[in-house]
Amino acid sequence: MRLVNAALALALALAALPAAAQAEYRIGFVNTARILRDAVPAVRAQKKIETEFAKREQELAKAADQLKRLQDELERQGVTMPESQRRAKERDFGDLNRDFQRRQREFREDLNQRRNEELALVVEQANRVIRQIAEQEKYDIIFQDAVYADPRIDITERVIKALEGKPPAR
Repeated sequence: MRLVNAALALALALAALPAAAQAEYRIGFVNTARILRDAVPAVRAQKKIETEFAKREQELAKAADQLKRLQDELERQGVTMPESQRRAKERDFGDLNRDFQRRQREFREDLNQRRNEELALVVEQANRVIRQIAEQEKYDIIFQDAVYADPRIDITERVIKALEGKPPAR
């Protein structure tokens, strides 16, 4: 009896295979890195950040130049300077260098935080567009960031166009 039940179960499973194989799934892929690099909102966000941080970047460049000049002066004239003057210049250089390093670190942290905030908004917009495309075109699943995706399922360009306000081409 067990053997009959097992054979019957196997026959039913084999009969169901063609039906399962015929089920078609609609799969898409989106390259998030490309969206964050090429989409108009991402480019706009990058320019906004550059403008916002330009003044601080220039101030850091001036401080770096000042440090370089002081270091060059110490290297050229350090041996001929009186000991107390050389030590004072070295102390000034150390203080300026520490201040510069701190300001540079704060600049990078602030820049990264702002970039992450702006790009999060772009990702949120892109995700809304992706959901919209998926619902309108009956996708079963859309992957973001895969090791490999066949170009025929890549809908990144359509998402970028939709973010620009252009209707996505099919």
